[in-house]
Amino acid sequence: MNLILALDLKGGLVVHGRSGARESYRPLDWGLSSTAEPAGYLAALKPRHLYIADLDRIGGKGDHAREIALLADRVETCYVDAGYRSADECRSVEGFVPILGTETAGDALGDCPRALLSLDCRDGLATPWNEDPVRSLERLQDLAFAGYLVLDISAVGTGRGLDAGLLARLRNATERPLLYGGGVRTAADLELLRDAGFEGAIVATAVHRGTIPLDAIRSGRWC
Repeated sequence: MNLILALDLKGGLVVHGRSGARESYRPLDWGLSSTAEPAGYLAALKPRHLYIADLDRIGGKGDHAREIALLADRVETCYVDAGYRSADECRSVEGFVPILGTETAGDALGDCPRALLSLDCRDGLATPWNEDPVRSLERLQDLAFAGYLVLDISAVGTGRGLDAGLLARLRNATERPLLYGGGVRTAADLELLRDAGFEGAIVATAVHRGTIPLDAIRSGRWC
């Protein structure tokens, strides 16, 4: 299973996300990097795979296009959620794997074979439809995507842990590659995801707190 470092960008800096309350996110100045400046942060952690959320563009307040291009060039695989509003917008992206988030795009979905579709969940429900994410995953199977990300926004930065039963239901809903992010707190959670058959896990807070080894992020694998 691939292990992917999450990097949230806001106001030109790496910030620490928690529970999706983006207006309260502050520079990540307490973790394994001595700087929240994106290039320096990446140089300190040296991940193999990277997930970037451009919170400014998601919120309609600018973007980090230049920073993202530089960061993407320094890792093996880079996934980017830059607040794409439609599948059409997502299809024109080059240089990294785009992520089309349901919270932002809503029903403006369509085929995007290079991209991942992110089921953005709050309080256990997929947005914007407020439905069981398993139901959403089943309902969207006819769309052409490279795979899916299930992102529990409410659990980001909380170390809440995972629901093994939900993981099994999600895995059974699709045969395509499936990634998970939000609330992953320990190696035990990574093993739950691996054993359930997920292809990737997105982590950040647990790495900075030492409950997931930095070496695992650098190797990019959890075996």
